[in-house]
Amino acid sequence: MKFDIAILGSGNVAWHLSAALETAGHEITEVYSRNLDHAKRITGRLYATEATDELDFSESKARVFIIAVADQAIADVADGIILPENSILVHTSGSMPLEILEYSSASYTGIFYPLQTFSKNRDLDFADVSILLESEDQETLKILKKLAASLTSPYYTVKSKDRKAVHVAAVFASNFTNHLIGIAEAIMNRQGLDMEMLKPLIIEQISKCLQIGARAAQTGPALREDFPTLEAHHQFLTYNEQLAEIYRLISQDILDAN
Repeated sequence: MKFDIAILGSGNVAWHLSAALETAGHEITEVYSRNLDHAKRITGRLYATEATDELDFSESKARVFIIAVADQAIADVADGIILPENSILVHTSGSMPLEILEYSSASYTGIFYPLQTFSKNRDLDFADVSILLESEDQETLKILKKLAASLTSPYYTVKSKDRKAVHVAAVFASNFTNHLIGIAEAIMNRQGLDMEMLKPLIIEQISKCLQIGARAAQTGPALREDFPTLEAHHQFLTYNEQLAEIYRLISQDILDAN
């Protein structure tokens, strides 16, 4: 089933989602951004989509309106948008509740949260993106499921309180992991060493973790209770007290989990 869809936002999620939905056979009618040039950067990649910096969509033929803006801007967009009758308004946030849309003029509301990290300069297959859905209206939920299925994405119906837990878990699994790899990269660079040395280790650790589970995949001096090595590493990191404290806290948490 084909849907007419308007995208409200011009960031990384809007960039990828608009193209993926069009490729799946839906029509992207408009892309909104407060900065019209930003909207035009997205519409320039699409077939016949209008760029707009106005929130009056009363004459739009779109049925589904997807808010893909920063969390702190969702309420303003939802409150300010003028929608046609029988429209569905959803947002794409992992942490904001469904209720943030309740004062909008939408007939129906929902959540369409793609659980993935997005960057404009990196291609992404939506078959590799889990999508978390929510709506109080069952017909709306059916439509959101059809949208997710059209992207060949695995999808899950998740209430707001549980979606927040997923989002917190995702920060640990993705953002924090990335930051820790960045710390490793900085340590290697400080010593004038090639980061390529660590890449096979990183790939194997992530693969093993996903295959057998994080607890079973855990190795290292903290798990072994190798206190001399832990102390030596901590001493090495005294050039940066914050890094030394991060190392101590994570090591202690591994020790406590044993």
